[in-house]
Amino acid sequence: MPLRMFSHRIETAMSAAMSLTQKGTPPELLTGAVSYAAAPGGARIRPTILLSVAMACGDDRPAVSDAAAAALEIIHCASLVHDDMPCFDDADVRRGKPTVHVAYSEPLALLTGDSLIVLAFDLLSRQDPDRALPLIRHLATRTGTPFGICAGQGWESESSINLSAYHRAKTGALFIAATQMGAIAAGQDPEPWEELGARIGEAFQVADDLRDALYDEAELGKPVGQDEIHNRPNAVTELGVDGAVTRLKDILGGAIASIPSCPGEAALAQLVQATAKKLIPEGKVNRVPGE
Repeated sequence: MPLRMFSHRIETAMSAAMSLTQKGTPPELLTGAVSYAAAPGGARIRPTILLSVAMACGDDRPAVSDAAAAALEIIHCASLVHDDMPCFDDADVRRGKPTVHVAYSEPLALLTGDSLIVLAFDLLSRQDPDRALPLIRHLATRTGTPFGICAGQGWESESSINLSAYHRAKTGALFIAATQMGAIAAGQDPEPWEELGARIGEAFQVADDLRDALYDEAELGKPVGQDEIHNRPNAVTELGVDGAVTRLKDILGGAIASIPSCPGEAALAQLVQATAKKLIPEGKVNRVPGE
């Protein structure tokens, strides 16, 4: 189950979603900003995980899985637009190009993020009702507060941060959504899939901390050193580089072990291993969990 095998499905579903924003006579600049924010350029890892879980569970309604994958990615894109704004990270670059508020203006960036959020739920509402409702509920839970990415951003305004809750909401929430929504899209119980999503989310948080500390803007396509600038807690500050790499390996090993029993369990484990290779900084470790 290579990481690239779902790329065509994801981009086709994203294009179909973007076409919904172009009906009638919408404002040209806002429509352009929405498409700009959702354009290819990121790894699309969250929808890839969602489709991987759906496939492992049988993927009996691919159209529902594709819509769920697009909705999840659209929410992620919305979060990046808002995160980059001057009131938060004030970032000028994202995915190697100007951020939305730089390219289109701050007011349009705010409207773009809002429009993307609404679009994600509109897209899910068009699917088979028996699966659309639980998909909407799970995505809403992992988008808002107290358990979603809005809560994760909100923790940064608190005088005292609950680190576990902060990381689980800011980074883990959409990965939990990915695994659980993949199961729902395939008609399976989402609850056994929460741990896998949480572990993958934790791994991405540690990996992001490492990238923020070790790499430069040209390598990442976005500003670095943000944790230090904004005085945010991170794994490198707490554990050091070697300790953070060790922690990352441990989390990924636990993720593989947490995969629920399903027809595609072995293929899904291979995908997590492939993801591990991409997350662990080169030169820090020689092996990934499960090899």
